[in-house]
Order: sequence, then structure tokens, then C-alpha cells
Amino acid sequence: MNSTNCSRRSFLAATAGVAALSPLARLASAASANNLNLGVQIYSLRNYKVDEALQHTRDLGFKFVEFYPGMYPIASDAAAIDTMKKKLADLGLTISAHGVNRFTKDAAANRKMFEFAKAAGIRTFGADPDPDSFASLDELVKEFDVRVAIHNHGPTHRYNKAIDVLKAVEKYDPRIGACADLGHYLRSGEQPVEVIRVLKGRLYGVHLKDFAEMQDKTKGVILGKGHINVPAVMAALVAADFPADGALSIEYEENPQNPLADIKACEQAAREAIAGL
Repeated sequence: MNSTNCSRRSFLAATAGVAALSPLARLASAASANNLNLGVQIYSLRNYKVDEALQHTRDLGFKFVEFYPGMYPIASDAAAIDTMKKKLADLGLTISAHGVNRFTKDAAANRKMFEFAKAAGIRTFGADPDPDSFASLDELVKEFDVRVAIHNHGPTHRYNKAIDVLKAVEKYDPRIGACADLGHYLRSGEQPVEVIRVLKGRLYGVHLKDFAEMQDKTKGVILGKGHINVPAVMAALVAADFPADGALSIEYEENPQNPLADIKACEQAAREAIAGL
């Protein structure tokens, strides 16, 4: 047998092995992609009353909603919580997270927030915690099994870079982690895919937000029309084992008077990227 035939047979054997494994690889990829439960940060619908915003959320095709305090106050009593639960159930919606919330060294005030989360069925707080709040939060996440996910707010924020978040949480319970606002990370000069890689294991929320420029002062755009490579982001989330109960939220802050068509375009870009996995 000459060397050419040997090389050809080796090549064919190798490609046959890949072909045999590829259905399993595709199945594993699909199973991981199913963990990407797309929702919306309802701040995107902030100019609507809460009932209208929730109806639009359902009509846009979302099943998961991330609240912000303006539409679901932390101070809600038991009756208000029960009312909200019924509204969500009637619309087929599930809360993915609540934020952005500030935590301080006031352990009693922090506890009230966790009690609200437990009663409301909230798994993750998007948060901007004061540095002296972490001792309190470390105890509360263990007691309530509710996550705290630090939300970045761009270049002047105390949690500006992904490494700033990791440094803040590294000594504490793994349930204290990150909500990565990819748009604000763009403003901080960080690549979304690299941010997701760095935060693996502590990433419990993602805000899918895009900007025209990777600089502090810039304009929001439809997801995928700026500097976010949406398919690469979704693949990175799968590689990072993003949890099925994590908050993967479209957040579109432009055109607040009439954002529905723009939000739908962002949703379509995200769903096409997930389907492509």
C-alpha cells in the first residue's frame, strides 16, 4: 500500500468518526441551548402601566419577565404579591429576576428584600451592592437560596469591568455573582464573549443590550446592529453553562414611547441565534 492510499484511508476514517459523533454533539448542543430561556427586562416597557407592560410582554412572545422596582416594588405586601402572582399565571409568565437593587450594610433591610424575593418566587436579584454589604449578603443567600447578581453600569461605575465583579465576590458564597449588562460592558471597552467566559460559574443574569459604539457616550441600537455578535454570545453562554433559571433578558432602552417593534426585532435576533445552536 502506498503512502497516498494510507493517508487517504486515515482521512476517511477520521471523518467517519466525526460523522458518527456529530448527532450526539448536536444533541448535546441542543440540550444546552434549551437552557437559554429568553425574557425581557420590563424596564424596556417602562412608559406603560404594569398591566399593559405585562400584556405586551406576553404578546411579544416572551414567557419570562425580569422586573425592576418601579413596576414591582420591594415593599409590596402579601396581598400585592398574591395579585402579581395571579397576573403572571394568567398570562403564562414567569419571573426570571428583579433588579437593579441596592444592598447596604443594613442587615435588617437586606433581610426584608430577601423575604420579598422568597414570597414572590424571585430566584435572582440584579444588584448594585455596597462593598460593606457582602457579609450580610453571604448569610442571606445561604439562608434563602436566592442569588445576588452584580449589575455593571459602565465606565464610571464601581463594578466597571468583569474582573471588578469577580474581585468583589470571590471570597463569598457562589450564589453571589454577576448580571452582565453586555451593553454597558461595551461602553467599558470589554468584549461580551470574553466577559461571559470570565464570569463562568458566577453568571446568573445577562442583559442583551447593544450600542452603536464601544465608548462611554453612545446610542442604543437593535440587538446585533452594533457591537454584539449575537450568535457568538449565545454560543458563549452555552459554553459557560448558563443556568436554565438564569435571567437572559432583552433590554432595549431607546424609543420608550413606542418600543414594541424594536423589542420584537431584538427578540428575533436573539431567537435566531439560539435556534442556530
